[in-house]
Amino acid sequence: MERNIIITGAAGNLGSAVVSKFKREGYKVIATVLPGSDEEVEEADDVYEVDVTDENAVKEFMNDYQLQYGEVDAIGLLVGGFAMGKIEETSIQDIEKMIKLNFYSAFNMVKNFLPIMKKADFGNFLFIGARPALQPKDGMGVVAYALSKKLVIELANYVAEESKGTKIRAHIFVPSIIDTPQNREAMPEADFSQWVSPSEIADAMHFAVNSPAMRNMTFKLYGGI
Repeated sequence: MERNIIITGAAGNLGSAVVSKFKREGYKVIATVLPGSDEEVEEADDVYEVDVTDENAVKEFMNDYQLQYGEVDAIGLLVGGFAMGKIEETSIQDIEKMIKLNFYSAFNMVKNFLPIMKKADFGNFLFIGARPALQPKDGMGVVAYALSKKLVIELANYVAEESKGTKIRAHIFVPSIIDTPQNREAMPEADFSQWVSPSEIADAMHFAVNSPAMRNMTFKLYGGI
């Protein structure tokens, strides 16, 4: 039986690792990239250009997906963004931007694909949280980002509550600093060995999807930090 996973933000550092992991494990990978970005996801089976922060665009994608593939085993909600700034340095526009990138991108996918999972009585939502959203002391310098990720975590909790008694699960993956080229460039003096690699997060996601006994787990992937 074919297993399908949708991965949003599939061309990013984490997205590429998740695509690669699930492809190796025999999944059919349906990737989304930002329209007009010219991003490529070579290992994906199919790639769609979808602005997942746009409710109408996601609805259209969901309709196309349902006609083409039917059910979905898992959805990796990887689209997101990051911004620095303490409370007094943060504008409403900064908050709106982070909420759009981190929360709307997840909410639109959940809203449109949850009915498909309900009909099948099966499915996994894979949310990306952030340690600053769980620990206020870590969020003081990234207020807009932390607030938006807090919304993502609460959305996962709402999905878990609504899905009680079903085989639908909502897992949250909370990394500290992900070891990416961009983060290495931004923090060249850091000890990279203490960071979490994208492949480690991808492994955790695959483990969660393929562990039916686990329901609505929060994976704290903090590395050595």
